[in-house]
Amino acid sequence: MAHNIARKQALTYLLGVCVPSSKQNAAKIRIQRADFDSYLSMYFTKYEFIYATDPQKLCKTGDTVLIQSLPQKLTRLITHKVVDVIYPLGDITDPITGKKVVVGRYREHIEEDAKLFGDLKSMYKYDEAPERGITAGKRDFTDKKTYIKYSDDPKDYDPYAVNP
Repeated sequence: MAHNIARKQALTYLLGVCVPSSKQNAAKIRIQRADFDSYLSMYFTKYEFIYATDPQKLCKTGDTVLIQSLPQKLTRLITHKVVDVIYPLGDITDPITGKKVVVGRYREHIEEDAKLFGDLKSMYKYDEAPERGITAGKRDFTDKKTYIKYSDDPKDYDPYAVNP
C-alpha cells in the first residue's frame, strides 16, 4: 500500500555557472555551496557539478544560469533543466537599477571619474567593444558538436574533441 502513495517533490531552483560539456542538448552547471567544518566552525566553498537539459541552447560557457530540478530524472545524469540565463558572460547588470557594473562600481561612475581626472590609455573602452559572439567559429567552438576523445594520437588532431 505504501508504494502507491504519490509523493510531492519540491522543485528547487539553483544558480550556477555553465562550464564546457561534451553532452548534446545538456549543459554542465557548476553550483557553489558552503560546506561547514564543525571543527573549525567555518564554512568553506565546495563546488558541485550538475547536468541540466538545454534543448533551446540558451546558455553558453561562462553564463550564470538559473536551473530547476525536474520532477523525474531525464537520464541518470540529467536531473535539472535550464530556466533562464541570468547574466551572460561579460557585462553584469544590476538587477535593481538596471545599470552596468564593473567589479564593484557602476560603469557610469567610472566614466565620470575618467572625465574628472583624465582618461588613461590603459582604460577599457566599453563603447567600442564588439558584441559577444564575435569569436564564434574562430576561437569559440561552443556552437559546434563535440565528442569525447579516448585516444591521444598526435596525428589525429580535432579541435572539437574533448579529452576525458
